[in-house]
Amino acid sequence: MEQLQSQQQFQEWIQKEKVVFLFSADWCPDCRVIEPIIPELEEKYSNYHFVYVDRDSFIEICQENDVFGIPSFLAFDQGKEVDRFVSKDRKTKEEIENFLSGLFQ
Repeated sequence: MEQLQSQQQFQEWIQKEKVVFLFSADWCPDCRVIEPIIPELEEKYSNYHFVYVDRDSFIEICQENDVFGIPSFLAFDQGKEVDRFVSKDRKTKEEIENFLSGLFQ
């Protein structure tokens, strides 16, 4: 998964097709729980671009997009937000797959 490097890069990514941002942080225990399944999800949903956003490095992006809990997901397609799975709650593999399966249809 590519890691976001700058706010400008975020603006460039959202203009592309089928981008899913994973908002996370190293210190987040719920984020560590889903970490092992991320490669499997990337493979299963290979038509999506996945981008990791470190919440602590990009707090402004989090604020601008109302991402106040992690792990959270935002999906964009050609500049438009398609859907979001944003909360402070732990997410299961099934919940994440349900979210991803419903995107871009």
